[in-house]
Amino acid sequence: MTDVLNTMVPDAEATAPAVLSVQGLTVGIGPRKAPKPIVTGISLDLVPGRIHGLAGESGSGKTVSSLAILGLLPANATVGGSITLFDADSNGAGPGGTELIGMRRRALNRIRGRRIAMIFQDPSSSLHPQLTVGSQLTDHVRTHLKLGREAARDRAIELLTRVRVPNPVEALGRYPHQFSGGQRQRIAIAIALACDPVVLLADEPTTALDVTVQAGILHLLRDLADERQLAVLLVTHDLGVMSAIADEVSVMRHGVIVETGPREQIFGAPQHAYTRELLESLPSAQGADTPSAIQKEAGR
Repeated sequence: MTDVLNTMVPDAEATAPAVLSVQGLTVGIGPRKAPKPIVTGISLDLVPGRIHGLAGESGSGKTVSSLAILGLLPANATVGGSITLFDADSNGAGPGGTELIGMRRRALNRIRGRRIAMIFQDPSSSLHPQLTVGSQLTDHVRTHLKLGREAARDRAIELLTRVRVPNPVEALGRYPHQFSGGQRQRIAIAIALACDPVVLLADEPTTALDVTVQAGILHLLRDLADERQLAVLLVTHDLGVMSAIADEVSVMRHGVIVETGPREQIFGAPQHAYTRELLESLPSAQGADTPSAIQKEAGR
């Protein structure tokens, strides 16, 4: 596992207090009297400038957990536990933070996209196909930041430049289908960053991309976390992605976190049998799906 330990992740330990704390989160889907348990009590903290990886197989509950943070679960979902946002700019949060579970929809809408943003797996579905990139970026910042038309346009160009979308001025007038998959994901990241959130949720952000494009997106997320002191939750089933970018890792199975700790510990000395099984299932050959291949493409 020596290749796994040679990653993009900085060596500094997390010292800042959590900006988002999830404690005892439970999620059930179905009739309120007898919902099917999907998440059965997970806890994790997101810290500014740090990337927390949530790993697990399909159906483990990791995506449901991230959607619960933003209240994006279906109407028949039952949610318990606590999700607390410690951000003074969000709904008047005080020292005790703002509890998101049970928050009224109107109040939660002021936090979504403004203080907590999300990047989804498929930008083709998260971006509106009939609106230009410029419209989607400027509408977002004008709604949340109350900017004028010209200021919003300047902000959109600045964001597209930062995420390295080619010809950002021209890009404003184009539609999502006119960009490659990697460029669409960069546009989605620009929209997520538009209002300077403090928390970024990334749900399988590189799954549909080839290894070279994956590396570019991962490198961008790492840089943005460092520059903007973003607290990032990275949800993925791909341990190669996780080893290349995460500071801390939680391994999830059947709705519970079975192991959590610093990246070096999880990949170098896993304690739980399930974590060891996941690591042993990584391809032994140096193919496109191995952690070292992703790290090599990322230039680290």
